[in-house]
Formats: sequence, C-alpha cells, structure tokens
Amino acid sequence: MAAVFPNGARVEMIRIARPTRRLEEVVAFYRDGLGLPVIGEFREHAGYDGVMLGLPGRDLHLEFTHDAHGTPGDAPSRDNLLVLYLPDEAALERFRAALTALGHAPVEPENPYWYGKSLSFEDPDGWRVVLFDQTKKEAAD
Repeated sequence: MAAVFPNGARVEMIRIARPTRRLEEVVAFYRDGLGLPVIGEFREHAGYDGVMLGLPGRDLHLEFTHDAHGTPGDAPSRDNLLVLYLPDEAALERFRAALTALGHAPVEPENPYWYGKSLSFEDPDGWRVVLFDQTKKEAAD
C-alpha cells in the first residue's frame, strides 16, 4: 500500500542503500543476526554486487552494494543508527542471542538517550543498530 507524502506524492517503497567492502559479513549480520530475509541480489551489474534485505511484511528494504573500486561504506560516526523498536524485552533478547552467537557484542551507545532501554550493536562496517525495548519508552521520554 502506497504512503502519501505531505506534497500528495505516493511512495510505494523505501529502500536505504549503502556501499560496503565487506558484503558477505554485512549481509550475515543483518540476515542471520537480525533475521531480515534476502529479497533480491545481483552480481556483476556494471561492476557491482548487491543484496537487498526486507523488513518482514513491509515495503522497507536495506540494500548493500560492493564495488571493489568504490566507496568503502564505513560509518562516518558512532551515532549513525538504524533503530528497531521492539514490543518487549523478550524480542530484544532474541536479537541479542542471535547477534552474540555470530560474535557481535553490544557496544556502548554514543548518545546517552539509549542507556538502560536498548542495546546497540555495530555491523562489520561500524554502522550501529539500536534494539529499543518499547516497554521502557516511558523511561526514555
């Protein structure tokens, strides 16, 4: 179902794309650690390889591309975040277990807003994912 933006334009899907030099490692982090399904991929398209991962039941996608001669994809700061709002601590614990099983330990958030109500993890390029426990939202506000 298309979203209608304030200017009246209809948008069918949103895809956030970024480059990486560690395509396989980054895909494993999001696919195996966060459980995002691979919804498409391509190889050697104008010199690029890429993998698209979808958020279940949504028209929101993450795309990671690799070009041996392109930009590296490293995070510009520790506060570039993808925040997943989770319904409860049990969901947070499922993500924590999957990510730690892959060798990813939680990292300290740069912004103190996230302390005590979320966990932050870095992907192989240094981009951060925040797992926010919404049952602790009142403490956040």
